[in-house]
Amino acid sequence: MSARSRAAWPLVAVFTAGYLAAYLLPTVVGRLSAGLGLSPTQAGLVGSTLLLSSATAGFTLASRVERHGPRRLARLGLLLAITGYGGAALTTLVPLVVAGAVVGGLGSGTATAVAAAGIAAQRDPHRASTLGLLSVSATAGALYLTIPHLGGGHATPLAAIALVAALVWPATRRLPDAYDSGRPVETVETTGVRLPHRRSGTVLAATMLCWSLAQNALWGVSGRIGLTQAGLTEVTVGMVFAAGLGAGLLGVLGAGALGARLGRAVPIGAGTAIIGCCIVASSSARDLVSFASGEILWNVFYPVVLSYLIGLSASLDPRGRWAVLAGSASSLGVACGPLTGSLLSEYAGYRGMGLVLCTLLLLIAVPLTAVALHTAGRPLVPGSIRRRGGAAAAVAAGRAGASSALLPQIGVPEQEVAEIPISSRARRRRKVLAS
Repeated sequence: MSARSRAAWPLVAVFTAGYLAAYLLPTVVGRLSAGLGLSPTQAGLVGSTLLLSSATAGFTLASRVERHGPRRLARLGLLLAITGYGGAALTTLVPLVVAGAVVGGLGSGTATAVAAAGIAAQRDPHRASTLGLLSVSATAGALYLTIPHLGGGHATPLAAIALVAALVWPATRRLPDAYDSGRPVETVETTGVRLPHRRSGTVLAATMLCWSLAQNALWGVSGRIGLTQAGLTEVTVGMVFAAGLGAGLLGVLGAGALGARLGRAVPIGAGTAIIGCCIVASSSARDLVSFASGEILWNVFYPVVLSYLIGLSASLDPRGRWAVLAGSASSLGVACGPLTGSLLSEYAGYRGMGLVLCTLLLLIAVPLTAVALHTAGRPLVPGSIRRRGGAAAAVAAGRAGASSALLPQIGVPEQEVAEIPISSRARRRRKVLAS
């Protein structure tokens, strides 16, 4: 078994530990407000500080995962998460809680960077990201059902994140010392310092920041919408969130089954537009039915689009640098989300907030779709097998049971054909030999 196969499930575990804080953000912010006497804006600011710390770790480690080693960095990230979140759960002093959230956020960001680099090194990044989203959605859903029954206060959700990080620790033993993408290197840019696909990667990172900001602006205040505007209890809101995450599991399974049949542009562009409509529905909810419908539909499409975005960023660089940079930009958007949602809802109301976020998503759907189309490559057509590998590829394609790694793949960009100038003397010599 290759190193990539052995590291697949440990990567999923580390991915879960890194992403869990963002998934539990509504209950963390709500418990900080209720348990520590913070205002909604102050609690949202603490949540943003946590996620900003996570994004900072990701930007710092974007090109350093291989240098320091995935196993070592994963263990460092999990240790910071256990210490930070665990320490914040054990105190009621607001400055210490904030300090613990910052340390825990650094741990989450470190774990996420390791997982993102490892996913980019997989033969099928979309499948690996789908497994990670399935795992973190299932874990968060189980916690949303459990946390309301474990008492109030801010300690419970933070302690849950620390506990998951501790449970993931043994899986780091199976992480490799370095990732090997196993993909053919076509240019010097993939091995040198310079990043490939700089323009597409920059646009993708910038739009993922805005995309994640819109998602988490709603996610950060969803608990308050359910409690105050829809008039639900905390247990009922937790059940709605769990149902939404369960529906998200079905969405991710559907994305995994769909794979690349529709490419990336259609799921990303159309999915982002649908998410915008779901945000308007959820932010306008006045009762259980409307609140649950908006949240569940939103949670169905959110992880689907996110899985394609992660796969798209991983495809830009087999070393995983764009995956980490785009993921960190997404974390920065996640960090700004709670504060943005709190401010928009305070000054424009929940419905006004939903309309603003929907407009933002519709605007960024255009460049996201353009990047997906630009980097998708042309489909394999008759005759292209010759341009991809000559006779050897044709023989491999004709063999029964040939390895898929040897065959030209649908949607992979074709190799460029370089023109070689031939002198007039060489042309005359060819004519003489031919005659």
